Amino acid sequence: MRAGTFVYPWDVVGDPAAPDLLADLGVAQVTLASAYHSTRALTPRHPGHRIVTAEHAAVLYPPDETRWSGRALRPYEAGEWAPGDAYGEASGALAAAGLEVHSWVVLAHNSRLGAEHPGTSVVNAYGDRYPWAPCIARPDVRAHLVDLAVEAAVRPGAAGTELESCGWYGLAHLHAHDKTAGVGLGDREQYLMSLCFCPSCQEGYGEEGVDPDALAAAVRGALAPVWAGGAVGPLDGFADAALAWRTRTARALQESAVAAVRAAAPPGFRVLLHADPHPYRCGANVGTDPAHVLALADGVVTPAATVAPFAAHAAPDTVVAANFPVVTGMGGSPSTLIEDAKRAASEGATELRLYHAGLASNSDLAAVREALRALG
Repeated sequence: MRAGTFVYPWDVVGDPAAPDLLADLGVAQVTLASAYHSTRALTPRHPGHRIVTAEHAAVLYPPDETRWSGRALRPYEAGEWAPGDAYGEASGALAAAGLEVHSWVVLAHNSRLGAEHPGTSVVNAYGDRYPWAPCIARPDVRAHLVDLAVEAAVRPGAAGTELESCGWYGLAHLHAHDKTAGVGLGDREQYLMSLCFCPSCQEGYGEEGVDPDALAAAVRGALAPVWAGGAVGPLDGFADAALAWRTRTARALQESAVAAVRAAAPPGFRVLLHADPHPYRCGANVGTDPAHVLALADGVVTPAATVAPFAAHAAPDTVVAANFPVVTGMGGSPSTLIEDAKRAASEGATELRLYHAGLASNSDLAAVREALRALG
């Protein structure tokens, strides 16, 4: 299967050896970040630094002033961690090494946007604001994200794009110095804590025939036993309406973003979404209906465990890329990549994604190289 790996521009810029090292892994594609959230990242082989601190969500190229001039919501430029056109410089070096470059665009995940424009954020049933999670129901947020998707995706030389968090974000962010693990929250609890009650979402729940205040009270009631050590309760008949609003809203963003990217891109440009087959999921792999998203985009990038639901709706030319963590220190298992990739292929995966060559140790990369050679 065709394999690709994720990389940041700062893994490549300033390190002349990086492109050939990546090409030698046996990957055909590099998915290179062009718009990314705040992070602290290790660069274990770079000759000039070991830790890169991206202080806020930013585009890693110079944004187009004609697109953004006069707009309240606009992308932030990177600081010293990715100055100038870091994406373009890295992309050129990777292409010169024979690698196909696709852009990696993070959309609804931006702490600085929420800090500077508080009204853009998801607000939970308790009134707590999540500044890292722009609410995609807000028309201004949706317009911003669609334009960001176009600009950050269709970069010079890019053969395609992978859109991350093109949907709802929520509680599970791993925020700076995160201290939210005192009470274990499963899928249902995470979902309830991620339901938004900003004015746009309150209006949306009303369109589904639900009183938003009653829904918020029902969410708090369902979660009340959790804080006391018990099990989450029922949502008292509100669940279907809440999910219907969120699904409709996420679909609208995905449809608009993919259509806008296609309109701006050259022929053959491939558009993939990072996706989960369960519509209620929030985060980097946004909740989707597999049939809908595969009718919309050229395919998905999804965790290996969730390949099968997408494969069931795939056409012959659909991309179903199984995403494998290969950094041992972050819970990955490069030593089992051969068996894991074969299992994913048997479930319908057509490609592999490896997260993340820039973060991985030399021993992790050696295991990846051996696995990809064995897989052919």
